Formats: sequence, structure tokens, C-alpha cells
Amino acid sequence: MAAQDATMYWLSSRTRNDLFLLYCFADSGRPSAELRAFVAERSARIPDLRLTARAVPGDLDYPSWVPCEFTDDQFVEHVLAEPDWAHVQAAVGAVVGTGVDAAVRPWRLHVFRGIADAPGNQSGPALIVVLQMSHALADGRGAARIARALFADSPVPSVPTAVTRARSVGDRIVERPPVAVALALPQLPIRLIRTVIRGYRAFRAQRELAELTAAGELPPPGPDFPASLINRAGPAADSAHQVRMLVCEATALRVPGRTVTVVVLTAVSLALTRYLEGRGAPIERLGAQVPMALDADISHARNNYRSLSVDLFIEEPELRRRADKIAATLADRRRRAQHPLLLAQDRVTAVVPAPLLRRDIARYPLDTVPDSIAGHTVVSSVHRGPADLTFGGGPVRFTGGFPAVGAVMRLTHGVHGLGDTVTISLHADADILPDIDAYAELLRAALSKTVLNLK
Repeated sequence: MAAQDATMYWLSSRTRNDLFLLYCFADSGRPSAELRAFVAERSARIPDLRLTARAVPGDLDYPSWVPCEFTDDQFVEHVLAEPDWAHVQAAVGAVVGTGVDAAVRPWRLHVFRGIADAPGNQSGPALIVVLQMSHALADGRGAARIARALFADSPVPSVPTAVTRARSVGDRIVERPPVAVALALPQLPIRLIRTVIRGYRAFRAQRELAELTAAGELPPPGPDFPASLINRAGPAADSAHQVRMLVCEATALRVPGRTVTVVVLTAVSLALTRYLEGRGAPIERLGAQVPMALDADISHARNNYRSLSVDLFIEEPELRRRADKIAATLADRRRRAQHPLLLAQDRVTAVVPAPLLRRDIARYPLDTVPDSIAGHTVVSSVHRGPADLTFGGGPVRFTGGFPAVGAVMRLTHGVHGLGDTVTISLHADADILPDIDAYAELLRAALSKTVLNLK
């Protein structure tokens, strides 16, 4: 594994960070045994779904991916008390509070059948699937590609029984158990030397970044914000997770000259401000973290993105100007994040010896909220392509997704397009945001107001 992917793998033992991709299909009524058989056969043709993680004793080196076969418990059918949308959302809320063990199997598929009132104007019952995936296996963009391969209408080409390909992102696929410790020990001093050399280069790059920023040639880094009501620490034990989905026609969110991401960020700025005011906890500044996929791939990692800190400018009352400022800030954050000098820091992470990174992850204070944070919520936006997917003979209707909640981000937003639909998904800690339906309605109204004002 690359260092970024190993970080996700090791973090999963301390916090829930899996990816959850929801797809709604028409339920054709095919027996569940046939659906399970299809998943088993199709996943056998997708190399990314035929892997499991193997750790090195003592974490002297990064884990490796080794081939494995599909097992029946990777297909989980949930029987609901009532096959309706309310019960689906409650059940999905329970699902997103779980985690897979990538050392056993890094993914599983949850299935909900015969749902009578799923969103959209489609007639007939729906089949809801949630593809749960270890974050070590993929980031949001990679997970969407894997899901597309699983549900593609056209057959996926067969792959050899032995997964011997040299993956383009540089994964090491091991066919036989390695002499792990013997191989890892000689690498430690080499990695230490590389870390020192690249660390010095990163120091010089950081100094040059500061000079470019001071000269006005590069946008400054994103701001920090004081924590809000939705960022406070919760109880020590795992609390309940809640999800909600607002399924929209894509045309309803399209505004000339604006991206859907900017439209949603502007609506979130309205809805979250009003929610906090209603809870008696108004704030003067509001920010969001927006994950951005990177094109430059230095470390050959499956997780190749950066989180951008974006001010939502709630002090600006005129929504057109607010959206303009959000769009400009988002562009600045992207420009800085893609600057080649920042890649020097990524190169340091890529060669950090595994024991050092493992120690840092084990010691990092995940359960405390710092005085200043990079954003109050997450808004993660991924377009998952055309609506040409099927499952069990039923065409796809829409898709959704649920960025993980943690000690700081107790409310997250997913923005996922598929064909002519866009779904805004909410994921919240029930102890911190007990009235998620109230917030969902505020967001629904804010979306309408935002689009009306921006057109």
C-alpha cells in the first residue's frame, strides 16, 4: 500500500472511515440468490474487488494487497419491518456506523428489496444497494469507478485467476506469503534517508510557497474557523448515525455560470446558519471542507485527493455575491492545492517508514476538538457518470453517498450526480444533530431559494 492508503487502513481501527455508495434501482423481482450469484461472478472479473489486506508483522512495512475470492457474507440482504423509504434511511443509518476489516474483506454489498416509496417519479418498487468499501481500497472517485464496473450494463472483461497485474497506481499484489520481516528490515534505513532528503526539499518548498504567497503570486492557504455547536465532542461510546437524502432533478440545480458544487455550498451556508440560529448557537463565520481529486499522482496512491478549506461568507447577505465569493475562494484553494511545490510534502509522506507513520496514527488525538478547525462541515461532490447501470435487470434511478463523521465533522454532505439526477445526502451524529429532519427541510428550502436568486 501507499502511505496514504495505509493511513486510511490504520485509521479504520480507531474511527469509522469507510465509503458508502448508495444506488437505487428498479426492483425487477429476481430472486436474491440470483443477485448474489451475479455479484459473485461480476466481482470475480474486477481486480479491485478480489483483494484483501495483509499486514507485515510489527508494521515494519506497509501492508500489501493479496488476492482473495468472494464470500457469501459480502452480500447482505436486510429485511425491513416495513419496506418503505423511512425504514431504508433508518437502516442505512445503522449501516454507515459500521466498518469492514480490510484484512478480511475490504468491501460488502447491502441490499434492501421491494421499497415502495423511494424518491423520484418512477413507478414500481425499488431495490436499494449500498456498496460499503474500505477507504484504503479507494477514494471517492476510485470507488465510483469500481461501482460502475460492478453494475455496468455491459459485461466486464475477464481477468486472469491470479491477480498478477502491476496496478497503474503502483500497488504491490503479493501471490505468495512474503518473508515480510526479512524484506522490510533492509528498507527501514533507506526510507529514513529518503524521508530526511525529501523533508529538506519540502522545507525549501514550504519557504518558497510562503514567498510566492507574500508576493501575491499564489493564493493564501485556507482559513481556520472557531468550532460550532455541530463540532463539539460527543459521548465516549459510539452514537447512532442518521442519514437523509434529497433527490433532485439535475436541471433544478443547474444555474448558468455556476457549478452544482457552488450552488450546494451556497445553500448549505443558508441552511446551516439558520439551523444554528434556531438552536441558539449562531456563529459569525462558517466554513466547509471540500475534498478535491488531484490529477498529479506522485505517490501512486489509491487515495489521491486534498481537502480544501472554503469560507462560506455568511456575512454577505446578497446570495449572488455570496456565491461569487464562494466560487472564487474554491478556485483559489484548488489553484494552491495543485501547485507543484505542495507535491514536495506529499513525497515526504510517501517514504515515511511504516513504523513511524503507524505510531503517529496511533497517538493522534482523534477524540478532541481543537480550538480552530478547517471547516464546520464536509461537502464532498462526485459525479458518477451516466445513468446506464443495472442490477438484477432493473435500471438505476439515482445514487447517493455519505462522507464519514468524526470527532470534528459531526455533519457531512455528499453531492452525487448520476445521469439526470443529483442527490444531496446528509450524514450526522444523532447526539450532536438530533433533529436531522429539521435540517434537511432547511436545506431543501435553501436549495430552492439559492437557485431562484442565482438564475
